[in-house]
Amino acid sequence: MTQEVQSAMERALRWMATRKHARPLDLIIHAIDDPQSDSAAQLAPLVTATESMPGGTTRTRALAAWGLIIHGVNRVGSADDSRQQNTLFAAFRLPRPPEITEAWRSTLEGRFRQLMALSDVFGDPAPNTTTPMHKAWKRAVGEKLAPILQEQVAALGGGGEGWATYVETAMATEPTVRHYQSPSDDDTGHRHPSEGSQPVYLDLFITNVIMKGKAVHRRITERLVTARADDVDGYLASSIAGLRGNATGVPVTPLWGCTIDTPNRAQDSDPALTKLAFPRTLVRDEKHYFASEAVDEDLEQERFWVNVEVDHHGIAAGRLLYGCVPVSGLTIRVRFDGTSVPRACWWYAEQTERERRLRPPVGDPHFLPIVADTVEHTFTEKCYPRENYGISLWW
Repeated sequence: MTQEVQSAMERALRWMATRKHARPLDLIIHAIDDPQSDSAAQLAPLVTATESMPGGTTRTRALAAWGLIIHGVNRVGSADDSRQQNTLFAAFRLPRPPEITEAWRSTLEGRFRQLMALSDVFGDPAPNTTTPMHKAWKRAVGEKLAPILQEQVAALGGGGEGWATYVETAMATEPTVRHYQSPSDDDTGHRHPSEGSQPVYLDLFITNVIMKGKAVHRRITERLVTARADDVDGYLASSIAGLRGNATGVPVTPLWGCTIDTPNRAQDSDPALTKLAFPRTLVRDEKHYFASEAVDEDLEQERFWVNVEVDHHGIAAGRLLYGCVPVSGLTIRVRFDGTSVPRACWWYAEQTERERRLRPPVGDPHFLPIVADTVEHTFTEKCYPRENYGISLWW
């Protein structure tokens, strides 16, 4: 095995382990689904190898690559006190040892801090820093795991029949791939939506927000949806609801590809929703493009974020054409009026309202540049059901 190939595999593993808001299997699915994505470029040593699978679907190829990693991790140190193996388990969010009772944290550093609970592995008292974990991780991923994976890929040869073993390995791993075993999951690789979610998948979601002062004045949203059931006749859009002490909100106006059909509310306290009716009902897997806007003339509300709640089957991973034109996924754009421009903006994913207000540290990659009184962000990873994504505004 050449050093160049091994280094490419190591870079892919390191990139995968440091993604904050995406699990390894999600990243692999994205890489296979979209060969032009950053995920595909970063994970090329893994996803390219699975092309030899006979009749492999996106899901089976992704599970095979993920199972390959799991199998390799299990070969790095067989003893329970292996520092290298435990850092690999933490890096790739594999099942936690019983000493770690809370879910794996979102960052690699956070997960390494959780390993301090393993007194038999990292010492008692626990180390003051995560330096021992980083040293073990560096050796484990570069000197052990990357060569093992390349060796396993070479052993498969060109036929690809041996991938079935790795698919079984991935399917047997809990809890990391549990939701991928359910036949009710859709083909997009998203977690299963809630019972009351809208039966559509968003291929494209672009929302353009125009501010006046520190308030949202106008919001224009374009959507390309794929029906996830038959007889889908419209989309429920939430209006801009301010801090006025009522739920009347602001009416959503159809622009094109839809007409207004406001649903009845059982009581005044119910959320203000507008049903945007399609010209005709959609059958499962049929696509439809439409746009709407909402205008709020009450400009007393101060906005601290522009948020998108995923109350449907999810949103595709974002992709830009020519590096600037969104052609898939979620894109949020905000234009400020020049009299009130935030001191800083940053994007967030899957955070509570409290977390959205916490300004990231200096140099954090979530910060967004404000150019000509505008800020925008395209979410390059998939957006999951029952989660929130947006841009925070720090005035």
